[in-house]
Amino acid sequence: MDWQALTVSLQLAVFTCLLLIPLGLWVGRMLATRQFRGKALCEAAVALPLVMPPTVLGFYLMLSFGVDAPFGALWQRLTGSGLNFTFSGILLASLVVNLPFAVQPIQRAFEGVPNNVREAAWCCGLSPWRTFTRIELPLVWPGLVSALALTFAHTLGEFGVILMVGGSIDGETRTLAISIYDRVQAFDEAGAGIMSAILLAVSFVTIGVVYGLARRGRGLRV
Repeated sequence: MDWQALTVSLQLAVFTCLLLIPLGLWVGRMLATRQFRGKALCEAAVALPLVMPPTVLGFYLMLSFGVDAPFGALWQRLTGSGLNFTFSGILLASLVVNLPFAVQPIQRAFEGVPNNVREAAWCCGLSPWRTFTRIELPLVWPGLVSALALTFAHTLGEFGVILMVGGSIDGETRTLAISIYDRVQAFDEAGAGIMSAILLAVSFVTIGVVYGLARRGRGLRV
């Protein structure tokens, strides 16, 4: 068992969730409750990582993170270090590739909140912020938890994008999924099997949580 790779994977998943779920909450609510020009393009951009091959997305991110690219050069001027083959680089890549997993469940949850519920709260004197925290959030929490579970599980299992951007550096960018690949290449089927079983268990539990919350959400609306 590669405990160092597991630690890197867990750190990556936790930081991805901490940074992406608040952003997903804001973007998902905006897409669900507002109509504006270019909304379809925004939704397409959010969903793009779902259909783009991971190696292609990783290739473009690797180029964008390079010191010759505007974003990579700006990052290096601000921090004094590059992004490719660093934990910061795979974290930013993880934020991009997991965007639809964070946004779409939350967006669907907000779309299930009737507009008259918000209007009734405003008529009762609640401010938009108190309406959001006291009315909307309790109604959309199954979608929020689903987004958290999907983002966490997908980050643990992400391979192509992380490998393209971060390579396989022990203690820095080598995740559990990459370690499994390395063990298979080294004909260590036992080690690869143990780590694969861990990821399988996490995936199974995650899907169970998502379906359970979806069923409970339907029951609450009946």
